[in-house]
Amino acid sequence: MTNSPHSDTTTDGIRIYAAAEYLAPDNLPPEYPLSDGHKRQFVFRYKITMTNVGSSTARLLTRHWVIVDGEGRREEVRGRGVVGEFPKLAAGESHSYVSFCPLSTAWGTMEGTYGFEHDDGKRFQVKIGRFFLVPTAPPLRLESPSR
Repeated sequence: MTNSPHSDTTTDGIRIYAAAEYLAPDNLPPEYPLSDGHKRQFVFRYKITMTNVGSSTARLLTRHWVIVDGEGRREEVRGRGVVGEFPKLAAGESHSYVSFCPLSTAWGTMEGTYGFEHDDGKRFQVKIGRFFLVPTAPPLRLESPSR
């Protein structure tokens, strides 16, 4: 068993790799809310890479996140697409995006599902394995992974 804070999960031919890093107040791009431990606001940037390792083209339609903070408070987020996009992945193709998650504790977890649809109209759920929002996680590589 690995000790990584990241996750790497494959469901029905769609592989989801998820990783996060803490954004310290002095390392925040202007579009992110401020991380401030004194005000109990911690911001984590996460990167998702989805790869179609199956043989059928599939398009992402929906997302469902379950976010749990360090005190056990649970929040669910549902919506269409990811960061305004609905990636369509042919066999062997990948798509990555970066977003963020603010927490009121210094650590937490995220996991969930993506709703996908094959070209024939068949819909299916893809698991996003639990990954950890922790200040000690290694920095993200924001370029595409060579996997």
